[in-house]
Amino acid sequence: QAQLVESGGGSVLPGGSLILSCAASGVTLGRYTILWFRQAPGNEREGVSCFSTYDDSTYYWDSVKGRFTISLDNDKNTVWLQMNSLKSEDTAVYYCTAAGAVDYWGQGTQVTVSS
Repeated sequence: QAQLVESGGGSVLPGGSLILSCAASGVTLGRYTILWFRQAPGNEREGVSCFSTYDDSTYYWDSVKGRFTISLDNDKNTVWLQMNSLKSEDTAVYYCTAAGAVDYWGQGTQVTVSS
C-alpha cells in the first residue's frame, strides 16, 4: 500500500528554519512529479514547490522563492523541503504529493511561525 508520511513540522520564530521530510513507501518517488502544498486555516490549498523527476528541475511559487529548497533523495525515497527565513504567513499544514497516473498524498505536517 502506497503511503507518504510528512514530518519535521513544528513551531519556530520568524526568521527561523525548518526541514520537512516526506518519506514514501509502496511508491517510488523517482517515478512521479513531487509537489509540496500548504493550507492555512480559512485559505485554499496553495502550491509551494515542485520537483520534476523527468529532468530534476525545480519550481517554486513566488511566495517562497529564494527561501525554500526542494530536493529528492532517491536512495531514501524521501523528498525534503528546506525552509529558511520563515515568516508568519508561512504558517500552514504542509502536504507532499506524488503526482502521476495516480496521485498520492501525505497526511500533512503543521508548521507554525510565530513570535
